[in-house]
Amino acid sequence: QVQLVESGGGLVQSGGSLRLSCAASGSIFRILTMGWYRQAPGKQRESVATITSGGTTNYADSVEGRFTISRDNAKNTVYLQMNSLRPEDTAVYYCKSSLYSNWGQGTQVTVSS
Repeated sequence: QVQLVESGGGLVQSGGSLRLSCAASGSIFRILTMGWYRQAPGKQRESVATITSGGTTNYADSVEGRFTISRDNAKNTVYLQMNSLRPEDTAVYYCKSSLYSNWGQGTQVTVSS
């Protein structure tokens, strides 16, 4: 498994920005597809964005054009730049690899209107 530690969440006003980070352990990180997911209160966890080892990205329709996923293999870290945040983006955000089933502890993002 890879250990995952998310950070960067917080409280922001509607229209604001945040950058989330997910630090992963292990040299295998560079070959993994990584993803960001979120879970809002009372809702199921959903995929937000993914990035392959080669840098190919994919986004949920709800965040396309506002969020950007990126990775730094030298730092074993995947990022989620979130711009033009909306109250409906409020959730706990998690990262996860495509290969392993474990999740990090998550980081809370709260967007006020």
